[in-house]
Amino acid sequence: MKPTNQMKSNSATETMKRGEFLRSLGLSTGALMAFYCMGTGLTACSKSDSNDPTPTPTPTPAAGVTGNADTSKGAISFTVDLTNANYSKLKTSGQYAIIGSLIVAKAKSGSFIALSKTCTHEGFEVKYRAAQDDIYCDNHGSEYSLTGAVDVGPATKPLTQYKTSLSADGNTLTVTA
Repeated sequence: MKPTNQMKSNSATETMKRGEFLRSLGLSTGALMAFYCMGTGLTACSKSDSNDPTPTPTPTPAAGVTGNADTSKGAISFTVDLTNANYSKLKTSGQYAIIGSLIVAKAKSGSFIALSKTCTHEGFEVKYRAAQDDIYCDNHGSEYSLTGAVDVGPATKPLTQYKTSLSADGNTLTVTA
């Protein structure tokens, strides 16, 4: 009589991030960085990688934006209606929105910033962190200042910075190249 496989799994397939897997093996943070940055056949963070990041898809801006907010369509020049429900949160310090190819935030100081939304390391979308008052890529941990300069790698190239101008009544924000 041949043995048969009587065990079948009825549970959903679980996925685990590479770092979680390596930590589950008992590897320290230093060992993880060695795996990541010295290369082991896993995707490595390497300075020799000269490929440009693959940009994330650019969503169409929601109602409340007029003009061009997509870098692939030419020069950036758009206006945001801050009274529109889609963008009214930008009137509050510490808030941000992804608008086309850009991240637009109202910093702790009350000033507006507009930067390219794509991390220059591997092309993932960045976020504004209100507590740190900076820009952060949570994929590999790159940190950028509010001017787009790299504060912490693995990214080595800055984010592109755009000009912002708030209307006198505070209800319209204009962003230009």
